[in-house]
Amino acid sequence: MGATKAVTDASFASDVLKSDKPVLVDFWAEWCGPCRKVSPLLEEIAGEMGDQVTIVKLNIDENPETARAYRVMSVPTLTVFKNGEPVQSIAGAKPKGELVKLIESVL
Repeated sequence: MGATKAVTDASFASDVLKSDKPVLVDFWAEWCGPCRKVSPLLEEIAGEMGDQVTIVKLNIDENPETARAYRVMSVPTLTVFKNGEPVQSIAGAKPKGELVKLIESVL
């Protein structure tokens, strides 16, 4: 298991909202430095916790509708969805331990 998956405005409902397990969405952008710092951490976590949580990435420049719908004002914004609802969210690059805590809070 592992590795993050890219989602789009078109696939967001089926990949995130209808998922049977919690989903961590990384709202990111190509030009965002902190996003590049978080990305390898999310890959690691996806490898370690992939059976409990799905980790997906949504490029806000290519998929503005979803970012707007969830009022993403800064990147990276990491939001955990459970049963189709956003339940926890943090903005900015965080250390791996904090990202794992965010996920564990909804398991």
